[in-house]
Amino acid sequence: MTVSPFDDFRALLTNLPIADAFSITLAKKRQEKLTNARGALGKLGDIAVWYAGWRGTEKPLVMRPLVAIFSGNHGITEENVTPLPQSMTQKMVQNFAVGGAAINQICIAYDLGLKIFDLALEYPTMNITKDAAMDERSAAATMAFGMESIAGGTDLLCIGELGIGNTTIASALCLALFGGEVEEWTGSGDMGSEGEFHQRKIAAVKTAISLHKKHFKDPFEIMRRLGGREIAAMVGAILAARMEKVPVILDGFVATAAAAVLYKINPRTLDHALVGHVSSESVHRKLLKKIGKEPLLDLGMRLGEGTGAALAAGIVKAAVLAHTQMAVVEKEGSIA
Repeated sequence: MTVSPFDDFRALLTNLPIADAFSITLAKKRQEKLTNARGALGKLGDIAVWYAGWRGTEKPLVMRPLVAIFSGNHGITEENVTPLPQSMTQKMVQNFAVGGAAINQICIAYDLGLKIFDLALEYPTMNITKDAAMDERSAAATMAFGMESIAGGTDLLCIGELGIGNTTIASALCLALFGGEVEEWTGSGDMGSEGEFHQRKIAAVKTAISLHKKHFKDPFEIMRRLGGREIAAMVGAILAARMEKVPVILDGFVATAAAAVLYKINPRTLDHALVGHVSSESVHRKLLKKIGKEPLLDLGMRLGEGTGAALAAGIVKAAVLAHTQMAVVEKEGSIA
């Protein structure tokens, strides 16, 4: 029997922990007793119950929220699919490090931890129009690295990414996972690749799909052929969070594309995940329908770098705090 580097991950996907039903029941009962009209909190109440189930307690608190941003470079930029040079990925990572990016300010505003993972930016993945992005071992190793991203401890994980050219990668990935036409899955990207750039992007996705289409039966194989290091790391991080029963908030199109790899293997894998926002990248909405998720926010953003997930984390924190700290009405009518 052939042994694959992905076998350990497949084994995890057959034995996923689930939310605690008893905690969900208790949380729902608490929602009914809060000092507001029943159901007045709307989706905030649903979010609080969801969070309570995954944390395994009636009255949880969000104490260690973390935004994890995975950055990678891509050989596909050789096809001139984006107006920005590949070197911008490293410059943007440096901007994060000195606190100059939008995500830094959002994390300050909502008291969120922030970690940036530089995934060998000096060594881009292979150009997927000519070769597989990664070999099996390096793809599996990058997934394992992503799993370690929560090793320091977190109780709410926001998944974000950074990488020039990675919306092209995500488009190819989604087309291979879900089928359809190239144009349906290929938008202008976070950097607004319009006109000739967009046409080259479509052509690159077509070429990549044609080259690798014989290998589309296995989502992990699709990921390693068409994905990138940040994709593989996000897949690992989402899976690790599930195994530790840590709730996840996904960011935009690229982060959701990574999650879709797990969804195609086992749709229940993403039960612990919310989608923070819908990107103005047109294909993100299509992808959300495919995986059965509704975004918390729709702000017309296409910034990437975990910003939509981080903004949604503020909503989750507020929902949980309202659920846990609001007074309740006792049977005799007293407020406690």
